[in-house]
Amino acid sequence: MKEFWDSRYSDAEYVYGEEPNEYVKQQLAKYPVGKALFPADGEGRNSVYAATLGWDAYAFDISSEGQSKALALAAKKQVTIHYDVCGVEETKYAPASFDAMILSYSHFPAALKPAFYQQLNSYMRSGAVVIMEVFSKNHTKYQQENENAGGPKDQGMMYNEAEIRSLFADYDVVELQELHIQLNEGSYHSAMSCVLRFTGVKR
Repeated sequence: MKEFWDSRYSDAEYVYGEEPNEYVKQQLAKYPVGKALFPADGEGRNSVYAATLGWDAYAFDISSEGQSKALALAAKKQVTIHYDVCGVEETKYAPASFDAMILSYSHFPAALKPAFYQQLNSYMRSGAVVIMEVFSKNHTKYQQENENAGGPKDQGMMYNEAEIRSLFADYDVVELQELHIQLNEGSYHSAMSCVLRFTGVKR
């Protein structure tokens, strides 16, 4: 998997664009700045954007190519981010030390999701907000209709509403909805898609 993402991010262009995800941008504006975690942050478009707003942004991803481009984007925007090359299981942040977690198309193998989210949620303090946009399991129909529709080929890596409620059982749901939208995020997110958007606050 690391080789796949290193290859994808090796292009000179930012394959998902340099601008933040629209839902992330919309939701971040509603909360006071603090310390935010960005799992599977790729080329850094969301963590760098958050840093421009004053957030103390901590990101990680398995791709060293992604890290290089994220740091270059941060330099371009004249901000600083903290970016580690590692998987979820290798992270060692302090418990209850983050005010927010942003999950923008963070897709993990189905069997690993419960343990991964238990670990990630342990880093969130009481009152922390989670902002998430991911592909719904219903996105597969768009993949079948259009080979350019993004997302994992393994439906188990996608999500449904019940799974999100289970993974974030310790959170009060602010918003959880499934939408059919036209994505316009670089080369690989540029087709009709079925996504889930979730915002929750940890109890």
